[in-house]
Amino acid sequence: MSRRALFLTLWFLAMAVVVPTALADLTGVGHCGAADPCASPAARPRGRILTAAGDIADPHPSSATQATARLIVSINPTVALTLGDNQYHNGSLGDYLRSYDSTWGAFLSKTAPSLGNHEYGSSPTAAGYFAYFGDRSPGAYYSFDVGAWHLISLDSNCRYVGGCDVGSPQYDWLKADLAADPATCTLAYWHHPRWSSGTTHGGSHSVSPFWDLLYAAGADVVLNGHEHNYERFAPQDPSGGLDRANGIVEFVVGTGGHGLYPFGPAQPHSMVRNSRTFGVLKLTLRPRSYDFEFRPVQGQTFSDSGAAGCH
Repeated sequence: MSRRALFLTLWFLAMAVVVPTALADLTGVGHCGAADPCASPAARPRGRILTAAGDIADPHPSSATQATARLIVSINPTVALTLGDNQYHNGSLGDYLRSYDSTWGAFLSKTAPSLGNHEYGSSPTAAGYFAYFGDRSPGAYYSFDVGAWHLISLDSNCRYVGGCDVGSPQYDWLKADLAADPATCTLAYWHHPRWSSGTTHGGSHSVSPFWDLLYAAGADVVLNGHEHNYERFAPQDPSGGLDRANGIVEFVVGTGGHGLYPFGPAQPHSMVRNSRTFGVLKLTLRPRSYDFEFRPVQGQTFSDSGAAGCH
C-alpha cells in the first residue's frame, strides 16, 4: 500500500470515529435529527450569514461600540440585524449621525433594524430612527426573506404602535404575514425578551402574543436585546415549557456596546449566560437548519456555538 493510500485509509477511519461524536453534540442543542442537514456537516449547503445585537451606541462613540462594529465588518454578513436601542439616550437623529453612523453606519446598506424603547425617547413616532434608517426600515414592523428563511422585525414598544395584544394592528399583521409565507424556517426579532435571567429589566409578558403566533406557525428562532448581556434558552413553548420538538430558541443579545447588565438566578431552561463580554451573534442560515456562534470583540474570549434544524 502506498503512503497516500495508507494516509487516506487512516483519515477515513478517523472520520468514522469523530463524526458521530459531533452529531451527538448537535442533537443536544436544538432540533437536529439523523436525517436533518444540520446533522451532516460534510453535506451542509452553503448558508447566508446574519449578525445580530442590540443596545448599541452611546451619545458619543464608545470603544465597545467601535469594537462590535469592527467585528461585524470582519464577518461581512449578508444582513446585519439590530435588536433595538440602537442609539442612546433618546434616539434623536443628531445622536444617530454623531455616534451610530460613525460606527455601525459602516454597514448601513446591509442593516435590517428594529426599534427599542430609547428610539422613542425624543419622539412618540421614533422620528430619529426612521429619518436615519429610511427604507432600511419600511415600517415599525416588516418582514423579508433571506435565502430559504423568512425574517420578521417586530416592535415590542406596544403602546406606541397600537398594542401587541390580540386584535391590535401589529398582531393582525403578524398573523397574516405568517399565514402567507410558506418558508420552512422562520426567525423573528424585536427588543424586549419574553424570558431573561437579567435583573435590570427581566422578561416581558407584553410580547406573549408574538410567541403565541410564532409558535403556532412553527417558528424557529427569536432574537432580543434590552437586557445588556447574552443569554441562550433551550427551545420553549409560549408558556415557557421545554419543547425540543416544536419550541422556539430565544437568544438575548444586548451586547452591542452600551454597557453590560448583571444576572440574577437563572430562569428555567436558560442554557448559557454571560454578562462580561461585548460581541455579536453570528447565524449561518441554511435551507433547513442554522448554525449559531457568539463572537466576542477583540481581546475577549467568551463564546457560545451550536447548530439546530428547522421545524
